[in-house]
Amino acid sequence: MSERKVLNKYYPPDFDPNNIPRSKVARNKTFSVRLMAPCNMKCNTCGEYIAKAKKFNARKEDVDDENYLGLRIYRFYIKCPMCMAEIVFKTDPENTDYIIEAGATRNFQAQILAERQAKREAEQAEEEEKSNPMKMLENRTKQSRHEMDMIEKLEELKDLNQRQAHVDYDSMLQRYSRQQEAEEQRQEQEDEEYIRSVFGKGKDSAVKRVRDDSDSDEEVRAKVPPPTEKPTDLLAPAKKPEVPSEKKSWERSLGTLGGAKKPALLVRPAGRSVATNGAGAGGSGSTAPVTAVVTKDTAQNGTAAGSGAAVTGLGLLGAYSDSESD
Repeated sequence: MSERKVLNKYYPPDFDPNNIPRSKVARNKTFSVRLMAPCNMKCNTCGEYIAKAKKFNARKEDVDDENYLGLRIYRFYIKCPMCMAEIVFKTDPENTDYIIEAGATRNFQAQILAERQAKREAEQAEEEEKSNPMKMLENRTKQSRHEMDMIEKLEELKDLNQRQAHVDYDSMLQRYSRQQEAEEQRQEQEDEEYIRSVFGKGKDSAVKRVRDDSDSDEEVRAKVPPPTEKPTDLLAPAKKPEVPSEKKSWERSLGTLGGAKKPALLVRPAGRSVATNGAGAGGSGSTAPVTAVVTKDTAQNGTAAGSGAAVTGLGLLGAYSDSESD
């Protein structure tokens, strides 16, 4: 099976290339090639900017009358993508660059020309130094002076390195730490003296520090229950503190009539205790029995005031009114 691309051809052993006639081709024939723009350029016809590395279909030809050290120089023809004007440039093997011949202007051409001019001036200066002996002597003097300065700087660096080589870094760190501790102690003493001077405390006086029980003001403290005297007090409700009650208006006595006997009540309400001030039923007939109605309020007030306090008339009148309401 034959090759699809036919890269190689068969030449028989008795092949003679002289028998093949030469093809009639022009000596400087142009070829169609695909290339990219070598640099940023601007079209002189329409002003269109052509970026570097933009692809074009170009025509290539050899420059017959130019070469550089035996190297061929090629010329390329491309067309502007906007106005289809022809742009021509060629290779520059001397500067490893390209030269635009017609149809466009290269961007940053001024910078390139300035660099080349500076290079030419440097070459001319070197040639002048070689031809002028006095100029050469001056340059040698400057160069020797520069070398001496560099040698002095190197010696200084060597001395500095030798001094640093004998330095003990551990001792330096320890010394620095001791200085820091001494400085901290001095600052603490100054702070304490300032506090004493502000608060007027003496050297012997001790400062009492109050410890905060809690950081929050809203914290509710637990109530301490009162001590119990009997085991049964745990089951009983908590007693409220007794507050002495004030006497009512009708219980406040302004005094009694001197030597007058209190009449006995005609009606004795049910459930009331009656106290007699006589000898009882067996007493003398001349002395009338005096009875007193003891109510709940009067009994409490009587016990608070004392067992020997007498019941006033206003108290009896209040007791009588209470019996009617019942």
